[in-house]
This record gives sequence, C-alpha cells and structure tokens, in this order.
Amino acid sequence: MFSNFKPTWMVDAIYQITPEQLKRHGIKGVLTDLDNTLIAWNNPDGTEELKSWLKSLQDAGIPVIVISNNNHARVRVAVEKFEVDFVARALKPLGKGIREGVEHLGLPKEEVVMIGDQIMTDIRAAHRVGLRSILVRPIVQTDSWKTQFNRLCERKIMKHLQKKNPDMIWQGEIK
Repeated sequence: MFSNFKPTWMVDAIYQITPEQLKRHGIKGVLTDLDNTLIAWNNPDGTEELKSWLKSLQDAGIPVIVISNNNHARVRVAVEKFEVDFVARALKPLGKGIREGVEHLGLPKEEVVMIGDQIMTDIRAAHRVGLRSILVRPIVQTDSWKTQFNRLCERKIMKHLQKKNPDMIWQGEIK
C-alpha cells in the first residue's frame, strides 16, 4: 500500500539535480511541482539559483513543465517570468495533470520524471501515471494551511517507508 508513495530518488534540493544526472537516467523531460519545490509557497519571485537551474535544463534541451494544484491565475503569475509551460488545477494526487504534462512534452513516460516536495500529492500522482519521481525537501519549513494536514500524514508514511527501505535516504544528487 505505501509503495505508491515511494519516490524513485530523494534529493535535498531541486537545484542539485543536473541535466547530466537526468540524461544518465534517460530522462528528457521534467514535470515539477511549484510551491515549496521551485519557489517558496509564500514568496512567488523565485531565486537566481532557480533561474540558473531552469536555464541549465533549457540549454541541455530538457523541457520543464510546472504541474500545480493551484488555480490558473496563481500559477501563471508565478511562472511567467521563468518562461516555462504549466498545468494548473492538476488535481494531484490524481493523474490528470501529470498525464496532461506528459502529453504536452510529447515524450514517452519512461523519459519523463516528476519532481515534488510532497509524497501524498506529487509522488503519488507520478505513481498513478507510471513515472519515475524525485522527492525534494520543501524550500521553506512552513506550509499553507491546506498542506499542513498532508505533512502530518506524510511523516508517518515516510517513517514506514524508510523502515522497510533503508536505502531511502536523502542524497545530494540522483544516483
């Protein structure tokens, strides 16, 4: 039951994932969550580190699509300065938004990865669609009120998963 929440990889921060690492694993397209994965949920401006990371993927020919449960207006405002496509109202943990993102990329799902900071939404949705996934630590330790309950449940699920899978540890890269 809990295996549907197990990420393929766990990386401390999204910025540590390089185009070379992705290519080594046959990944040619990235779907990523927005809040607390790319940007702090309470600070939509992003950082220079984020801009540099997105540019490195773009330069390597790896497209990025943001997959968010937020509404269209909120996501558009947050990502327009980064010049990436997005799917809003993705309905994670259902697979609808993820499937839409994969279709938009035009790649087989084996060549796409989903990156996110929540196992109950991002990682679970990736499993539903059959994608590999990368769990990253949240950018900030506070959450919107909508996410706080999920975090409580996630701590219990992670404890169980890590007990059953001792290799589930935070890394500085995808190996």
